[in-house]
Amino acid sequence: MGKSVIPEHYKSTLNLYDTQNAISLIKSNFEENLSGALNLRRVSAPLFVDPKSGLNDNLNGVERPVWFDIPGADCDGEVVHSLAKWKRLALYRYEFKTGKGLYTDMNAIRRDEELDNIHSIYVDQWDWEKVITREQRTLDYLKETVQDIVDCIYHTSFTVRWKYHSIPVVVDRHVTFITTQELEDLYPNLEPEEREHRFVREHHTTFILQIGDKLKSGKSHSGRAPDYDDWTLNGDLLMYNPVLDQALELSSMGIRVDAEAMDRQLKLANCEDRRSLPFHQMLLNDILPLTIGGGIGQSRLCMLLMGKAHIGEVQSSIWDEHTINLCQERSVRLL
Repeated sequence: MGKSVIPEHYKSTLNLYDTQNAISLIKSNFEENLSGALNLRRVSAPLFVDPKSGLNDNLNGVERPVWFDIPGADCDGEVVHSLAKWKRLALYRYEFKTGKGLYTDMNAIRRDEELDNIHSIYVDQWDWEKVITREQRTLDYLKETVQDIVDCIYHTSFTVRWKYHSIPVVVDRHVTFITTQELEDLYPNLEPEEREHRFVREHHTTFILQIGDKLKSGKSHSGRAPDYDDWTLNGDLLMYNPVLDQALELSSMGIRVDAEAMDRQLKLANCEDRRSLPFHQMLLNDILPLTIGGGIGQSRLCMLLMGKAHIGEVQSSIWDEHTINLCQERSVRLL
């Protein structure tokens, strides 16, 4: 059973034709803004990888990847969850220099995702990664990059609202930074997701820092794989969605692990068996470049900037019977 809800008085301000045009405008405009702000170049990316490579994103460690056998290559293929590790290897292979990076369209299937207004089994995002120096592995540099991305979203929002005057969404350009521990201290009796909603209702553009390690309560704010983000230098970008009156996570990003951070985090996550995988060996032996990177949800950004109530209004996917019937009753058009 899906968990989708449609606000009682919701009505899309754009018809299907204008919705499709607006999706195209948002994606092309944001890509141009992002590549210019972060000095990124577009590259081609895989839809699937060899599971023996260790390149797939393990997310929270419990999601099952979609896999299939490849008789012609005598191996299996695994549909990516994200390109968090592949991008770093690509920067090394393509010989990107310090200060330059890449971005790509990432398409994935996450079959264990719970279906609701902002979650689908189909994931589309801009995955990006950039080579940095050791001196840039700081909180200040992370915050600067977050602000650059927020500025890109703001400029794209302005462009879309200039063309479609009926869109009511206004993006807050000011970013509030808060750590997961500070958030737990503020709302100790709330679950992590509700803490996010409560805080973002007051601070409409928020970056939640330091995700992955356990908090004072003994629990983690949310899961984060131990072999790409440095848990002390990462976070999630959330913006207020006025249609649903809740926080909407648009990006997960961070400064990536160096050899020391990955060694520590593999131990904390009890994932030391990964040390023998090719990607992990390259990282532990300081062969891969130091990087910063993340993913930015394409459908979620379109949903936010167009004032849509359901992600199915901006992407084609498969939905549960509850969602389909609810949207039909409320005249919400799923693509």
